[in-house]
Amino acid sequence: MKKLISLALALNLYGAFPSWYYKVKGIQEQKKAFVEIMLPLIQQENNKIKALREKIIEIFNDPYYLMNPQKVAFLAKVAKIYKIKDITDKEAFLKKINTIPASLALAQAAIESGWGKSRFVKLANNIFGHWEYSNKGLAPKSKYDHIKIDYSIKIFPSLEASIAAYMKNLNRNPAYKEFRDLREKYEKEHKKFTGLAAADTLINYSQKKEEYVKLLKTMIKSNHFDKYDR
Repeated sequence: MKKLISLALALNLYGAFPSWYYKVKGIQEQKKAFVEIMLPLIQQENNKIKALREKIIEIFNDPYYLMNPQKVAFLAKVAKIYKIKDITDKEAFLKKINTIPASLALAQAAIESGWGKSRFVKLANNIFGHWEYSNKGLAPKSKYDHIKIDYSIKIFPSLEASIAAYMKNLNRNPAYKEFRDLREKYEKEHKKFTGLAAADTLINYSQKKEEYVKLLKTMIKSNHFDKYDR
């Protein structure tokens, strides 16, 4: 099965969870299949971030980059995406354009999507519970009384798009500044930034706060996701 999954991923056939996934019997087999589908997609998106980071470093290594209109335009485009105010601030770029621990992404994907079986995943490829404040997405079955603004569940064209949005969210949302600060600290100390370390910074990801952080850590540990961190 693993070879078939890898081939399908290589051919970009998984715009959504495949129908066979929902027929897998046994909890452990389902979890294994979930990782075999999600992990290559997570690694693929991390590789894109790495490539972008390397290009940013290459530009800043050019002492005359500000005299190159194409390089300046590229920095301006990336700065807009990642909400960076100063296009000459190399540290700001590198702090926001960096990879996400695979164990963390797997754990959050499993929690937020019910191991890929939630209605949001099946109908909207929405793995991480992204909302949008409009009526363009998938309507929730019920709305919380205390939320006065209209919202819907964001619809993604593919699993890849959902993962990309999740990583971009952690990399630029002010709510996850602590996550980025700790990642930068680990990098400067030449230490591996793991999902377990990162979990402590995601208290704002869920209304469950501390309970969510504990759940994340338990998910990583009990499923040995930490072995996927590089």
